[in-house]
Amino acid sequence: MNQIYVGNIPYSKSETDVKELFGQYGDVISVKFINDHESGRFRGFGFVEMESSEAVKEAITNLEGNEYDGRALRVNEARPKERRAPRT
Repeated sequence: MNQIYVGNIPYSKSETDVKELFGQYGDVISVKFINDHESGRFRGFGFVEMESSEAVKEAITNLEGNEYDGRALRVNEARPKERRAPRT
């Protein structure tokens, strides 16, 4: 899987902005921001899917901890989603 977790994204940025940022390191397949289920507001993190594992490694190396519009990005390889018990 060539998916990257991106945290601490400035709220002023769009998926298009993040696609352009990561596009410097290779072809971006998709960008998905995560929104709060109740309010629908952007939660400040998302996922970027890139064409190759080399592009993923280069993006992580170059962007992890870098300031992006005043916020230090958290960039690392995405882990598979863990199954959670349903809420009661």
